[in-house]
Amino acid sequence: MRAVLDPNIIISAALSPAGSPARVLTAWLDGSFELVASPELLGELDRALAYSKLRKRIPEEDARALVHLIERGSVVRDDPEDPPTVSRDRGDDYLIALAKQNEAILVSGDTDLLELAPGLPVFSAAAFLDWLDQHRAG
Repeated sequence: MRAVLDPNIIISAALSPAGSPARVLTAWLDGSFELVASPELLGELDRALAYSKLRKRIPEEDARALVHLIERGSVVRDDPEDPPTVSRDRGDDYLIALAKQNEAILVSGDTDLLELAPGLPVFSAAAFLDWLDQHRAG
């Protein structure tokens, strides 16, 4: 099973080690699913972690280590070429296209993406953890 994690999930995991996003990262590290990333996703994550409001809570060395962990531990695929416009935020369309082209679940905290689901499973972190539990048990 494969999943694409919206950078907001990865950042939330770094900000709140006890929350559902952090448990999603732990499940990945434990081998419960294969993580799919792309250069655009890694770039977005790197840029977001450099924002001053996040830098105050996530030190630069921790941010670099997190991006490196995702880059080295995931299956890095090419960015989707010219993803179709599906969401209200055109900048999120690559996440949907990346998940579709890799037959992966998209895990996001973005309400717009959670409401879309254009023929693709899109889950919140908590819903994805529940889904993982059901599929491990059954």
